[in-house]
Amino acid sequence: MTTPTLMQTNRVPVVEIVVKDRLRPVTEAGVASLIASIEEIGVMKDAIHLRKKKDGKYYLIAGGHRLEAAKRLEWAEIEAKVWTNVTDDWARIMEIDDNLAGSEMNALDTAVFLATRKVIYERLHPETKQGGDRRSASFQMDTGSVRSFAAATAEKFGMTDRHVRRMIAAGAALSEEDVARLRAAPKQVALADLQVIGKLPPARRTDIVAALSEGRAKSAAKALSSIKREERGDITLNASDTALVKLVDQWARAPKSAKVAFVTKSRVELLELLSDLEASDD
Repeated sequence: MTTPTLMQTNRVPVVEIVVKDRLRPVTEAGVASLIASIEEIGVMKDAIHLRKKKDGKYYLIAGGHRLEAAKRLEWAEIEAKVWTNVTDDWARIMEIDDNLAGSEMNALDTAVFLATRKVIYERLHPETKQGGDRRSASFQMDTGSVRSFAAATAEKFGMTDRHVRRMIAAGAALSEEDVARLRAAPKQVALADLQVIGKLPPARRTDIVAALSEGRAKSAAKALSSIKREERGDITLNASDTALVKLVDQWARAPKSAKVAFVTKSRVELLELLSDLEASDD
């Protein structure tokens, strides 16, 4: 396997840099913040990273916001670290790590980046993939040096292992179309929204994504509740109706053991309610 080589650190003409196949678009806020910093201190703090391919062209690896800021400031050149012998996976990992370590990213982008990083990590280190042959020679040889992706990523970026796993699960459930539509939503989606969406079947997930992207719901949970009400034929809900919807939803999602425990604990109150209901029917 070839080893990536830092060919040079130099100033490269901005117009010669090719930008394609990025995991996320640059944001206005991110570019504006960089421009303000550059105008205040007079320099761009970090170089961008480029990949020089056999066609002789420079392809952006990391530094999309920095490059866009340079373009808007009408710089002719930008400081860059130029790499050769680079694989697609290595370039993508650098792009992801550069963003995770240095950018203020929202929940959606973080989930997408972590889910993508997991796919590449397990492709490069198949011995870490859950369900692999733990008795194999390769696993036994690497088990001391290569840990699970979530644990390694959690330590690398200062996150908890649980948080990493939640973000990965959310990002892995989204299609490219889902991501594009959620990025266009008038209200930025939160991790809680992504977790709700990630647990839904594809058809229902599409409905929730549409509701958020079109501004018809403030959260995935509320969008889901609204769709369920429509399916039941409910039109207007008062406070009691709303509480009922929540109770029915919680009951439907609760495991049998929890239902049994609830009925056992609330047995007396439930019997009284049933008795009142029978009396009113008479």
